[in-house]
Amino acid sequence: MLTLLTYPRNGDVFSLSPFCVKAALLLAYSNKAWQREDLNDPRKMPHRKLPVLRTPAGLVADSVEIRKYLEKLGTDFDPGLSVREKAQSQFLIRFAEDNLYFHVVQDRWLNDAVWPTIRDTYFKEIPALIRRPVTNSIRRSVRSGLAFQGIGRFSDSERLARLDQDLQAVTLLLKDRDFLFGSQITSADFSVASMLQALQTTMVETDIVRRVSGDPKLSGYINRVFQEAVPLP
Repeated sequence: MLTLLTYPRNGDVFSLSPFCVKAALLLAYSNKAWQREDLNDPRKMPHRKLPVLRTPAGLVADSVEIRKYLEKLGTDFDPGLSVREKAQSQFLIRFAEDNLYFHVVQDRWLNDAVWPTIRDTYFKEIPALIRRPVTNSIRRSVRSGLAFQGIGRFSDSERLARLDQDLQAVTLLLKDRDFLFGSQITSADFSVASMLQALQTTMVETDIVRRVSGDPKLSGYINRVFQEAVPLP
């Protein structure tokens, strides 16, 4: 049986990581037999991150490679899409994973209202006596990474304005549609919905949580994607 190595749950959400959620949606859609195995420390994994799929042939690291592996087993994640639509799908996946994702990280790791919850959830296995200095060091690294990426250089109001523009674009794409490419769920939905769900389910109610949760079009879309997939373990 295939085993998805994943970060633990976030309440009712399959995982703290939207990339692990995406991988779970891919597996559910593929109809392959699989199970989850939770990890907190990915340092021994390829690329030192999750998700990772354990297969009879070895480990498959990263949600992109997991998709390729499942496609080799015969799963078509974009049934009925034209060549042009598949190219557009790739753009949407990159939009979600290389743009929306960093808003998730910023809101969870660098928001002072959220950070204590993140610290004590992600790093609960670190003894309480040393948890603060260890996690503050990790947080500084995240801050530096987001500054290098660019999103960390903007003010809160600037970030929210940029995100709002992106969310409005998703809403427009969903006009008169259940999913991004019509009535049929496709690979782009797995990436976009996973990132939107992550924005919506940060442990503390932030402006971003309220923005996504308060948008009936986006909330309805998230619910449809996860209802369409086989229930996740």
